[in-house]
Amino acid sequence: MIVEIDKKSGFCFGVVRAIEAAEKQLQNNNPLYCLGDIVHNNEEVNRLAKMGLKIISHYEFQRLTNTEVLIRAHGEPPQTYQTAKENNITLIDATCPVVLKLQKDIKKSFDTTFANEQILIFGKAGHAEVIGLLGQTQNKGIMITSLKDIDAIDYNRPAKIYSQTTQSVEEYQNIVAAIQHRYKQKGNASLFQYYDTICYRVANRAKEIEQFASQYDKIIFVSGEKSSNGLYLFDICKKVNPLSYFIFDRNHLNDISFNKNDRIGICGATSTPMWLMQEIAESIQNKE
Repeated sequence: MIVEIDKKSGFCFGVVRAIEAAEKQLQNNNPLYCLGDIVHNNEEVNRLAKMGLKIISHYEFQRLTNTEVLIRAHGEPPQTYQTAKENNITLIDATCPVVLKLQKDIKKSFDTTFANEQILIFGKAGHAEVIGLLGQTQNKGIMITSLKDIDAIDYNRPAKIYSQTTQSVEEYQNIVAAIQHRYKQKGNASLFQYYDTICYRVANRAKEIEQFASQYDKIIFVSGEKSSNGLYLFDICKKVNPLSYFIFDRNHLNDISFNKNDRIGICGATSTPMWLMQEIAESIQNKE
Protein backbone atom coordinates (compact mmCIF):
# COMPACT_ATOMS: atom_id res chain seq x y z
CA MET A 1 0.00 0.00 0.00
CA ILE A 2 1.19 3.49 -0.86
CA VAL A 3 0.04 6.37 1.34
CA GLU A 4 0.91 9.93 0.35
CA ILE A 5 -0.07 13.33 1.75
CA ASP A 6 -0.81 16.28 -0.50
CA LYS A 7 2.00 18.70 0.32
CA LYS A 8 -0.11 21.65 -0.80
CA SER A 9 -2.92 20.89 1.64
CA GLY A 10 -3.04 22.35 5.12
CA PHE A 11 -3.35 25.74 6.71
CA CYS A 12 -3.42 28.86 4.59
CA PHE A 13 -1.30 31.85 5.59
CA GLY A 14 -4.12 33.56 7.48
CA VAL A 15 -4.82 30.53 9.67
CA VAL A 16 -1.10 29.95 10.36
CA ARG A 17 -0.79 33.56 11.46
CA ALA A 18 -3.77 33.30 13.85
CA ILE A 19 -2.59 30.06 15.42
CA GLU A 20 0.94 31.35 15.89
CA ALA A 21 -0.49 34.45 17.60
CA ALA A 22 -2.51 32.24 19.95
CA GLU A 23 0.43 29.96 20.75
CA LYS A 24 2.66 32.94 21.49
CA GLN A 25 0.18 34.34 24.02
CA LEU A 26 -0.52 30.97 25.60
CA GLN A 27 3.20 30.43 26.23
CA ASN A 28 3.00 33.31 28.71
CA ASN A 29 0.40 31.36 30.69
CA ASN A 30 -2.03 34.25 30.43
CA PRO A 31 -5.76 33.60 30.02
CA LEU A 32 -6.68 33.96 26.36
CA TYR A 33 -10.12 33.93 24.81
CA CYS A 34 -10.97 33.53 21.13
CA LEU A 35 -14.15 34.82 19.50
CA GLY A 36 -15.50 31.68 17.84
CA ASP A 37 -13.48 28.65 16.74
CA ILE A 38 -9.99 29.82 15.79
CA VAL A 39 -10.21 27.47 12.81
CA HIS A 40 -13.01 25.23 11.53
CA ASN A 41 -11.32 22.05 12.68
CA ASN A 42 -12.26 20.46 16.01
CA GLU A 43 -8.98 18.57 16.38
CA GLU A 44 -6.93 21.77 16.17
CA VAL A 45 -9.36 23.63 18.42
CA ASN A 46 -9.03 20.84 21.01
CA ARG A 47 -5.23 20.96 20.79
CA LEU A 48 -5.19 24.67 21.55
CA ALA A 49 -7.83 24.26 24.25
CA LYS A 50 -5.44 21.95 26.10
CA MET A 51 -2.90 24.80 25.98
CA GLY A 52 -5.45 27.13 27.57
CA LEU A 53 -7.33 28.78 24.70
CA LYS A 54 -10.98 29.37 25.56
CA ILE A 55 -13.50 29.68 22.75
CA ILE A 56 -16.28 32.15 23.49
CA SER A 57 -19.41 33.42 21.78
CA HIS A 58 -20.19 37.07 21.05
CA TYR A 59 -22.69 36.95 23.91
CA GLU A 60 -19.94 35.92 26.32
CA PHE A 61 -17.55 38.47 24.82
CA GLN A 62 -19.89 41.33 25.67
CA ARG A 63 -19.67 40.37 29.34
CA LEU A 64 -15.89 40.18 29.58
CA THR A 65 -13.73 42.97 31.03
CA ASN A 66 -10.02 43.60 31.56
CA THR A 67 -8.72 40.60 29.62
CA GLU A 68 -7.26 39.56 26.25
CA VAL A 69 -9.26 38.26 23.31
CA LEU A 70 -8.00 36.91 20.00
CA ILE A 71 -9.73 37.87 16.76
CA ARG A 72 -9.34 34.98 14.35
CA ALA A 73 -8.41 35.16 10.66
CA HIS A 74 -12.04 35.62 9.55
CA GLY A 75 -12.14 39.12 11.04
CA GLU A 76 -14.84 40.95 12.98
CA PRO A 77 -17.33 43.79 12.41
CA PRO A 78 -16.64 47.27 13.86
CA GLN A 79 -18.98 46.66 16.80
CA THR A 80 -16.55 44.11 18.23
CA TYR A 81 -13.80 46.73 18.43
CA GLN A 82 -16.19 49.18 20.04
CA THR A 83 -17.20 46.62 22.69
CA ALA A 84 -13.53 45.89 23.42
CA LYS A 85 -12.84 49.58 23.93
CA GLU A 86 -15.79 50.00 26.28
CA ASN A 87 -14.90 46.89 28.34
CA ASN A 88 -11.13 47.46 28.49
CA ILE A 89 -10.43 44.30 26.47
CA THR A 90 -7.09 43.99 24.73
CA LEU A 91 -7.61 42.58 21.25
CA ILE A 92 -4.99 40.39 19.60
CA ASP A 93 -6.06 40.99 16.03
CA ALA A 94 -5.16 38.06 13.79
CA THR A 95 -7.50 39.05 10.96
CA CYS A 96 -6.06 37.71 7.70
CA PRO A 97 -4.41 40.59 5.77
CA VAL A 98 -6.45 39.67 2.68
CA VAL A 99 -9.69 39.90 4.67
CA LEU A 100 -8.56 43.09 6.40
CA LYS A 101 -7.91 44.82 3.06
CA LEU A 102 -11.34 43.76 1.84
CA GLN A 103 -12.97 45.11 5.00
CA LYS A 104 -11.23 48.46 4.52
CA ASP A 105 -12.24 48.66 0.84
CA ILE A 106 -15.89 47.97 1.66
CA LYS A 107 -15.90 50.49 4.51
CA LYS A 108 -14.34 53.16 2.30
CA SER A 109 -16.95 52.52 -0.35
CA PHE A 110 -19.74 52.64 2.22
CA ASP A 111 -18.48 55.83 3.83
CA THR A 112 -18.05 57.71 0.55
CA THR A 113 -20.78 56.54 -1.81
CA PHE A 114 -23.40 54.46 0.02
CA ALA A 115 -26.00 57.21 -0.12
CA ASN A 116 -26.16 56.66 -3.88
CA GLU A 117 -24.87 53.11 -4.32
CA GLN A 118 -25.82 49.58 -3.33
CA ILE A 119 -23.09 47.40 -1.82
CA LEU A 120 -23.44 43.71 -2.57
CA ILE A 121 -21.64 40.99 -0.62
CA PHE A 122 -21.40 37.55 -2.23
CA GLY A 123 -20.78 34.79 0.25
CA LYS A 124 -22.17 32.28 2.71
CA ALA A 125 -24.85 33.78 4.96
CA GLY A 126 -23.86 33.64 8.61
CA HIS A 127 -20.20 32.91 7.90
CA ALA A 128 -17.86 34.74 10.29
CA GLU A 129 -16.04 36.57 7.49
CA VAL A 130 -19.31 37.68 5.88
CA ILE A 131 -20.61 39.01 9.21
CA GLY A 132 -17.45 41.11 9.42
CA LEU A 133 -17.84 42.36 5.86
CA LEU A 134 -21.49 43.30 6.28
CA GLY A 135 -20.52 45.08 9.48
CA GLN A 136 -18.47 47.52 7.41
CA THR A 137 -21.77 48.64 5.84
CA GLN A 138 -23.59 48.90 9.19
CA ASN A 139 -25.41 45.77 7.95
CA LYS A 140 -27.01 47.76 5.14
CA GLY A 141 -25.28 45.80 2.37
CA ILE A 142 -27.23 43.32 0.26
CA MET A 143 -26.33 39.68 0.90
CA ILE A 144 -26.00 37.57 -2.27
CA THR A 145 -25.77 33.83 -1.65
CA SER A 146 -27.08 32.56 -4.99
CA LEU A 147 -28.75 33.69 -8.21
CA LYS A 148 -32.14 33.88 -6.50
CA ASP A 149 -30.89 36.81 -4.40
CA ILE A 150 -30.14 39.13 -7.30
CA ASP A 151 -33.82 40.10 -7.53
CA ALA A 152 -33.21 42.27 -4.45
CA ILE A 153 -30.98 44.62 -6.48
CA ASP A 154 -32.37 47.89 -7.82
CA TYR A 155 -31.07 47.90 -11.40
CA ASN A 156 -31.78 51.59 -11.80
CA ARG A 157 -29.22 52.45 -9.09
CA PRO A 158 -25.43 51.97 -9.05
CA ALA A 159 -24.05 48.86 -7.32
CA LYS A 160 -20.70 47.41 -6.35
CA ILE A 161 -20.16 43.75 -5.55
CA TYR A 162 -17.45 42.16 -3.40
CA SER A 163 -16.93 38.48 -2.64
CA GLN A 164 -16.08 36.63 0.54
CA THR A 165 -12.41 35.70 0.09
CA THR A 166 -12.96 31.93 0.21
CA GLN A 167 -15.82 31.66 -2.28
CA SER A 168 -15.74 29.65 -5.51
CA VAL A 169 -14.33 31.67 -8.42
CA GLU A 170 -16.75 29.99 -10.83
CA GLU A 171 -19.81 30.74 -8.70
CA TYR A 172 -18.75 34.36 -8.26
CA GLN A 173 -18.22 34.77 -12.01
CA ASN A 174 -21.70 33.34 -12.67
CA ILE A 175 -23.26 35.78 -10.19
CA VAL A 176 -21.39 38.74 -11.68
CA ALA A 177 -22.40 37.75 -15.24
CA ALA A 178 -26.06 37.45 -14.25
CA ILE A 179 -26.07 40.88 -12.59
CA GLN A 180 -24.27 42.45 -15.55
CA HIS A 181 -26.91 40.99 -17.87
CA ARG A 182 -29.73 42.52 -15.81
CA TYR A 183 -28.08 45.96 -15.86
CA LYS A 184 -27.55 45.74 -19.63
CA GLN A 185 -31.23 44.88 -20.12
CA LYS A 186 -32.08 48.10 -18.32
CA GLY A 187 -29.54 50.05 -20.38
CA ASN A 188 -27.56 50.73 -17.20
CA ALA A 189 -24.42 48.62 -17.73
CA SER A 190 -22.15 51.44 -16.55
CA LEU A 191 -23.83 51.52 -13.14
CA PHE A 192 -22.40 48.14 -12.04
CA GLN A 193 -18.88 47.46 -10.77
CA TYR A 194 -17.42 44.22 -9.47
CA TYR A 195 -14.21 43.56 -7.56
CA ASP A 196 -12.11 40.40 -7.66
CA THR A 197 -11.68 39.85 -3.93
CA ILE A 198 -11.27 36.07 -3.77
CA CYS A 199 -8.04 34.85 -2.19
CA TYR A 200 -6.18 32.98 -4.91
CA ARG A 201 -4.18 30.96 -2.39
CA VAL A 202 -7.54 29.38 -1.59
CA ALA A 203 -8.97 29.54 -5.11
CA ASN A 204 -5.98 27.74 -6.63
CA ARG A 205 -6.52 24.84 -4.25
CA ALA A 206 -9.44 23.72 -6.41
CA LYS A 207 -7.26 22.94 -9.44
CA GLU A 208 -4.45 21.56 -7.29
CA ILE A 209 -6.70 19.19 -5.39
CA GLU A 210 -8.47 18.09 -8.58
CA GLN A 211 -5.11 17.04 -10.00
CA PHE A 212 -4.08 15.33 -6.75
CA ALA A 213 -7.33 13.36 -6.40
CA SER A 214 -7.04 11.93 -9.90
CA GLN A 215 -3.74 10.19 -9.12
CA TYR A 216 -4.93 7.73 -6.45
CA ASP A 217 -7.24 4.75 -5.98
CA LYS A 218 -8.80 6.27 -2.88
CA ILE A 219 -8.79 9.78 -1.41
CA ILE A 220 -9.02 10.46 2.30
CA PHE A 221 -10.14 14.06 2.70
CA VAL A 222 -9.53 15.39 6.21
CA SER A 223 -11.56 18.38 7.32
CA GLY A 224 -13.85 19.81 9.96
CA GLU A 225 -17.53 19.50 9.08
CA LYS A 226 -18.04 23.27 9.61
CA SER A 227 -15.39 24.23 7.06
CA SER A 228 -17.08 25.67 3.96
CA ASN A 229 -13.72 25.47 2.19
CA GLY A 230 -13.47 21.80 3.16
CA LEU A 231 -16.93 20.93 1.86
CA TYR A 232 -16.18 22.76 -1.40
CA LEU A 233 -12.83 21.03 -1.96
CA PHE A 234 -14.20 17.62 -1.02
CA ASP A 235 -16.94 18.00 -3.61
CA ILE A 236 -14.21 18.53 -6.21
CA CYS A 237 -12.39 15.40 -5.02
CA LYS A 238 -15.59 13.36 -5.19
CA LYS A 239 -16.28 14.42 -8.77
CA VAL A 240 -12.78 13.45 -9.88
CA ASN A 241 -12.47 10.35 -7.74
CA PRO A 242 -15.73 8.67 -6.56
CA LEU A 243 -13.73 6.74 -3.95
CA SER A 244 -13.17 9.88 -1.89
CA TYR A 245 -13.99 9.83 1.82
CA PHE A 246 -14.61 12.81 4.11
CA ILE A 247 -13.33 12.22 7.64
CA PHE A 248 -12.84 14.34 10.78
CA ASP A 249 -10.32 12.16 12.63
CA ARG A 250 -8.66 8.74 12.49
CA ASN A 251 -11.65 6.98 14.09
CA HIS A 252 -13.57 7.39 10.84
CA LEU A 253 -11.02 5.16 9.10
CA ASN A 254 -12.79 2.14 10.62
CA ASP A 255 -15.66 2.69 8.16
CA ILE A 256 -13.38 2.52 5.12
CA SER A 257 -11.98 -0.66 3.58
CA PHE A 258 -8.39 -0.67 2.36
CA ASN A 259 -6.59 -3.15 0.12
CA LYS A 260 -2.88 -3.90 0.28
CA ASN A 261 -2.41 -2.69 -3.30
CA ASP A 262 -4.24 0.61 -2.81
CA ARG A 263 -2.63 3.93 -3.62
CA ILE A 264 -4.06 6.27 -0.99
CA GLY A 265 -3.97 10.06 -1.26
CA ILE A 266 -4.56 12.19 1.83
CA CYS A 267 -5.54 15.84 1.49
CA GLY A 268 -7.55 18.48 3.27
CA ALA A 269 -8.92 21.99 3.55
CA THR A 270 -7.05 25.21 4.21
CA SER A 271 -8.26 24.74 7.80
CA THR A 272 -6.80 21.24 8.18
CA PRO A 273 -3.58 20.93 10.22
CA MET A 274 -0.73 18.99 8.65
CA TRP A 275 -0.14 17.10 11.91
CA LEU A 276 -3.66 15.63 11.65
CA MET A 277 -3.12 14.44 8.07
CA GLN A 278 0.16 12.86 9.17
CA GLU A 279 -1.66 11.13 12.02
CA ILE A 280 -4.23 9.79 9.55
CA ALA A 281 -1.46 8.53 7.23
CA GLU A 282 0.23 6.66 10.07
CA SER A 283 -3.06 5.06 11.11
CA ILE A 284 -3.69 3.80 7.55
CA GLN A 285 -0.15 2.42 7.27
CA ASN A 286 -0.61 0.58 10.57
CA LYS A 287 -3.60 -1.23 9.09
CA GLU A 288 -1.36 -3.07 6.63
